[in-house]
Amino acid sequence: MAHHHEVHRVHRAGWLRAAVLGANDGVISIASLLVGVAVAQTSGEQLLVVGLAGLVGGAASMAAGEYISVSSQADMEKADLAREAREIAINPQGEHRELKHIYVERGLTPELADQVSVQLMAHDALQAHARDELGISHNLKARPLQAAVSSALAFFLGGLLPILVMMAANGAAYLSWIISGASLLCLTALGALAAYLGRAPLLSGMMRVTLWGSAAMALTAALGGLVG
Repeated sequence: MAHHHEVHRVHRAGWLRAAVLGANDGVISIASLLVGVAVAQTSGEQLLVVGLAGLVGGAASMAAGEYISVSSQADMEKADLAREAREIAINPQGEHRELKHIYVERGLTPELADQVSVQLMAHDALQAHARDELGISHNLKARPLQAAVSSALAFFLGGLLPILVMMAANGAAYLSWIISGASLLCLTALGALAAYLGRAPLLSGMMRVTLWGSAAMALTAALGGLVG
């Protein structure tokens, strides 16, 4: 009998979330910045400097913010695991009853839940409590460095697109519209890619990111026009 193998994407959750958010932020932030400054009738050289400064600063900010956020999550996970290990050492019977109660609430009979709890705690008590009581698993474990690098690289690559479009179309009429249009197409593709990788509805993923990107660019364009 052939072994049935299902493909799940939950193990990608950490880096995929960071990468998609980083790319979306890169496109939206840099495109909005360029559109706002372009509407204010800034020269091509100044526009390039603004775009590159925003690109480098944004990527560094994404990396720092993601690293700090995920590091805080990792610290909380370590503290919870240490506390759980102490409780298992001090009161193993109480922890066994706690684990048994979790399985009963999930639908097992008390007898079967008792057997499962005994066997899992004999195998690896801390891992069993981490997974079923605390919700901490290997696939969902916080990885600060991975999240920081993914976010920074994705932001840089995403933000590079509006800059390349601006350089290619420099001097053209309606430059802000060209940047906006190309960036919105990119955002639509990113939304579709994120939905596909996560097995989510394509249309809602595309519409969500495109809508918020349009709003951000419209806001900076209005501000640039007001200042310019």
